This record gives sequence, structure tokens and C-alpha cells, in this order.
Amino acid sequence: MERGLAANTLSSYRRDLMRYAGSLAAVGVTSLAEVGEPHVTGFLVGLRQGDQDHPGLSATSAGRAVVAVRGLHRFALREGLSADDPARDVRPPTPTRRLPKAITVEQVERLLVASGADETPLAVRDRALLELLYGTGARISEAVGLAVDDLDRAEGLVRLDGKGGKQRVVPVGSYAARAVEAYLVRSRPGLVARGRGTSALFLNARGGVLSRQSAWTILQAAAVRAELGVSVSPHTLRHSCGFALANKGYDLRLIQDYLGHRDPRHTVHYTRTAGRRFEGLWR
Repeated sequence: MERGLAANTLSSYRRDLMRYAGSLAAVGVTSLAEVGEPHVTGFLVGLRQGDQDHPGLSATSAGRAVVAVRGLHRFALREGLSADDPARDVRPPTPTRRLPKAITVEQVERLLVASGADETPLAVRDRALLELLYGTGARISEAVGLAVDDLDRAEGLVRLDGKGGKQRVVPVGSYAARAVEAYLVRSRPGLVARGRGTSALFLNARGGVLSRQSAWTILQAAAVRAELGVSVSPHTLRHSCGFALANKGYDLRLIQDYLGHRDPRHTVHYTRTAGRRFEGLWR
């Protein structure tokens, strides 16, 4: 709560710490005051290697778990629950640096056409969702968390609630704006009538709030129908948007603000490689 972390981050940390507590219990450690650096190091090694109940984790996933453990022990030291911090010198593994995965504008268009091909109310919704993800670079949690009032249809803007409770306002491109307008006029009223009434922008077939899992399913189904031949996630559309902005000449700071990155290191990939590898990503 003090750090303003997103609900999904808190859920991930909770799972990591429950697994950590289990690893400590397995070696007879029942108090934070009993934990030594070898216990923390052993937990990290176990994460990477995996066991009969858990596959080995990537450097990124294991690193997140170690960050959660380090935060726990800092808290314990500050609150007087232990005399020292056994996790202080245990560093998260360094993940392999990979370029963000993006798809071409031709693939994006095939994906979007496939999502709304049958013109049903749900298909119109699906197209609006995917157009908005690509056109604004929104995270999936930001998109499904939108309320109708977060849209400024007159100005072509949308207010997104990002990580850590930070808000940003970004423009909605003309393609996304038309798709969202079609959804609001042709589809959403009928979906609202099926439920109990909600201010959420994107609704499910029962008139309730569309979940992150359902949004993933919508994207995956569209990718299959479009026969893209590559795996696609909501973050693929977000990365495609980032490269598109770089190709249009936007500078690092503007792209950082547009995508809601706290750290510019998460943004620099787009400006370094856009012109060489990801041309033609914007319609």
C-alpha cells in the first residue's frame, strides 16, 4: 500500500513469498530471525533449478521472487523482527537482454480484421479492444480497467491508470477511435442491458467487466483466425506501438511518457532499433 503497487504485482509477490515460506519450512526455519544468507541463496538456486512441483524459472521470474524476498527482509529488519538482513547481498539473476517482440503492420491489420470479421456485438467489442491496445500502447490491465468516462471522445484522448497508481493521458488514433465509437454505439448498450449496470468500458457477454484472462483469449483467438504464424500477446501490440512511435520520429522521453515507463531503460530499445528492424509498424 505504501508503495502504491498494482494489484497484480501484489498477487505475484504474495505467491513468491508463500513459496519462500515453504522453502524455509522445509529446512526447519520457522522464524525470520533464524534465516541466514545460505537460506536465501538456496531459495534462489531452487527457483532456477525447479523441483517435482515447479518447473525451473527464468532469470526474470526468479529475479522478481528474489526482489520480493529482499523486500520482506528489509521490512523485518526495520520493524525489529530480525537483527540483520540475510538477503542484502543476494542479487537477482541478470536476465538476458532481448529486443521487445513486435509484429509488422501487415500482421497487425490481419489480426484486427480477424477480430471483428463476423460483425457480431462481441466481434465489434473485440476489434475495439485490440485497436485500442495497439493504438495507445496500453497494458492489458489498463485497457480492461477503463471506464467510459476515461475516454474524451471529443479530443481523442484516453486516461490510463498505470503501474503504481500513476495516470497518463494519451491520444487515441483515428482507427482506434472509430472502432471504439462503433462499439459504444452498436454493441455496448446491448451488453449493458444483460448485466446490472457498470461504468466499465469493455464488457463481457453477460454485461460484466471484461477480465484480463478473457482479453487474452480474445487476442489469441484472433491471432489463430488471422493465421499469423507467430505467438502474440497484449505486450506484443504494446511493443509494436512503441516501435511505431520511434519510426515516426518521437524521442525517447515522449515514448517513455506515452507507454508509462518509469525507467527509460525500458524505452531505449525502441529508439535504438526502430529504423533498422521494425519499419512499417504504423498505419
